[in-house]
Formats: sequence, C-alpha cells, structure tokens
Amino acid sequence: MQRLRRWKTGWQLVKSSCEAAAKPLIAPLWSSRNYSPGPNSFGLLFDIDGVLVRGRTPIPAAKQCFRNLVDRNGKYKVPVVFVTNAGNCMRQAKAEHLSHLLDVEVSPDQVMLSHSPLRMFTQFHKMCVLVSGQGPVEEVAHNLGFQDVVTIDMLREAYPVLDVVDHNRRPKDSIPPTKGLRPIEAVILFGEPIRWETNLQLITDVLMTNGNPDNIWNAARYPHIPVLACNMDLLWMAEARNPRFGHGMFLVCLENLYKKVTGHELRYEALIGKPSVVTYNYAELLVRQQAESLGWTTPVKRLYAIGDNPMADIYGANLYNRYLHTSHSTKAQMQAKSGERGADSEADAVDGGPSATSADGAEVARPESCRSILVCTGVYSRDQEELPSDPSQTVTEQRIFHGHRDFSFDPSLTQPSFVVQDVKEAVELVFQEEGWPLD
Repeated sequence: MQRLRRWKTGWQLVKSSCEAAAKPLIAPLWSSRNYSPGPNSFGLLFDIDGVLVRGRTPIPAAKQCFRNLVDRNGKYKVPVVFVTNAGNCMRQAKAEHLSHLLDVEVSPDQVMLSHSPLRMFTQFHKMCVLVSGQGPVEEVAHNLGFQDVVTIDMLREAYPVLDVVDHNRRPKDSIPPTKGLRPIEAVILFGEPIRWETNLQLITDVLMTNGNPDNIWNAARYPHIPVLACNMDLLWMAEARNPRFGHGMFLVCLENLYKKVTGHELRYEALIGKPSVVTYNYAELLVRQQAESLGWTTPVKRLYAIGDNPMADIYGANLYNRYLHTSHSTKAQMQAKSGERGADSEADAVDGGPSATSADGAEVARPESCRSILVCTGVYSRDQEELPSDPSQTVTEQRIFHGHRDFSFDPSLTQPSFVVQDVKEAVELVFQEEGWPLD
C-alpha cells in the first residue's frame, strides 16, 4: 500500500505542478475555437532533434508540416507539445528558437524539456544541490524551484585542488585555501557537461564524501546522497553524418567509474526524460490543457508521439501506451470486483487513474492510447538498418541495446506503430488515421 500511496502522491504533484505552470500562459495562444474535434480527437507530441532540426539546421519538411498545423491566424488546429530530452536551456529560449525555425508561434507551455518534471520533486527544493550540465544551469535550477544551488564551477573554485586533470588548471604556486560550502545534499544531472573529466571527478568526490569534499573518500558510505538525472539519450543527431554522444553516454561513464572505485552500483533517486513514464504523464497534461483552451468538450482519445530514436522516443511512447492500457484495464477489473466507488480510489492510487479533472472541475477521461511514429531523418535511418520483423531479434551482436542501464529491455517496445520518411509524412499519416482534413 505504501507503493500505491507513492504513485498517487506523485501523480497529484505532476498534476498540480503542470496546471499551475500551464494555465496562465496557454490561454492567449489557444484562444481560437474555430476547430472542434468531432468524434475523434488527438494530440501530437513532437521530438525536436532529428525530427524538426539537425543541430541548428531545420529539416525542410518541418516548416511545411507546421504551416498545415495552424490556421490563417497562426492558431493551432490540434494540441501540440514538443517533448525533448534537451535540458541545457530555459523553456522560453527553446520556444523562441522553435518559433524562428518553424515560422509559427511556439509558446513555452508547449515545450517540455527533460528536466521539466523536476518541478514536482519539492522534497529536494530546499536542499543544497550540486547541478551538472552546461548553459544557464543555475538559472534553470532556480526556475524549477531549487533554492540552494551549487554549480560544478562554484565547487571547483571552492576546492581548487580537486580539478587537476588539465595541467593548466592546477594551482601554479602556493595552494589556495578552500572555501567552506554548505554540505551538498543531492546531485542534479541536467545534461552533458563540457568538461567531462572535471564533472566526473567532482561528482565522484561529492558522492564518496557524503557531500563534503573536505572529508576522506569512504566507499562504505552507501547508499550515497540522492542523484536525479535528466535525459538518458545515449546518442542524438546533429549536423554530423553519424550520431553524437548524448547525456546517456556521460551517465554510462559516471556509473561505471563509480562502480569501479567503490564496488557499488550508482543509484538514482529519479531518472527523468524520455523514455520514463512520468515524462509522458506530464506531456499529456499539457495536451489536455490545450484541448480545453481550444474549447474541446470531448477528451483527447489518442496521442501520437513522433520521434527519430527507437530507444528513447519509440520505447518511451510504447511504454506509456502500455501504461495507459494497464491503467484502464486495472480500473475496469477493480470495478468489476469491488463496485465502481471502491475501485476508483484504488485504481487511482496505482497509476493516477484513467481519469483526470478539467479546468472547471469536471472529470475527463485520459487518452486511450499513445501511438509511436518513427521518422528516418535522425538517429534511425532506413539506409543504415532495418527494424527486424521479429522483436526478439532486436538485440544481437550487431543490435545493441542503447537504452539506460536501469530500464529492463523489452524488444517489442522498440517497434513503432508506423515508420515514415519525415515529420511531414508523419503528420499527414496522423490526420489520415483520424479522418481529419489537412489543408
């Protein structure tokens, strides 16, 4: 029952955080009510890198696609959320970047970065946290609710003899004194850093000294202080012909380094970003908020997740699809056994339940499914590999699981509902499936 209560508490935190963040800003963008969903209503979840852009270069099909998704006034016809594992920026900056690239207005409330669900982890917001990544990580952390933030640069300046791999960074003459910092109580990994050796060294120092690098390393201090990691992508696609290392690769290094030194497994308090279910829960709430602002009176029945990475976008969408089916099935079974009133509370405790509350307090159903669409403009390419017809053959000597260590691998979850060439073809397919005109 404790596990059930934790699920319910987590879901309520996601719901309240998302609604508080989304409501004030969504209304202006979604004020048009010219489109009504009819019998079929759906929402779109777009990955960004490899689907809409390659690095800073927009994929040609993306602009054309989004011209069809808005009306003459620039208002969206259906709910659209951009779900990316990027996390080294603010939502506002990413929204402005997308608006410029796609020639349509993108609101920050349509953008979900890998770290966005950290808003609900309020139990850590008053702790002293060490943050790793690049870009405005301190600003990002404060924006998410963290009050006492230490960056890697702040830590290395406070302890000047810790970062010595680069000879030019070593103290030249006398050794400067250390500056006392409040003991670090948790580590937040936003994304891949610039100097991996510095981050790996100092994060290990913090974990092995119980948050105080003045202490001596002690492998017996286990488990270590909490670690929360965002973005598990091993690879991502930029302008280069071949994939680039992502934050997931940095996590692999940290996990193996920590185990090599201590003999223990690195443990995560939370893993956030695709393919985690909490990320899709949060995105679905944003979709529902937009549908309500569009004036839709029927619930969103289906989500379509468009991505380029089988191990993140497709795996995550299929995992969430399984979660939705399980939640609906669980509630139905409990209602059959216990009666509707008794089953409601228990099913909701298990997974947040297949229903939710709209802005006016009415109960609305959650989506029936989340269908995955794989495009060939990013990590996955038909020219390089074909998806096997037999899911059990997905992992061989040539087909290695690129997912995170802590996600048990199910080959069937890497199989997309559809495979198309690009995002334009993906959106055309969705509108055809739903029987909506796209003009």
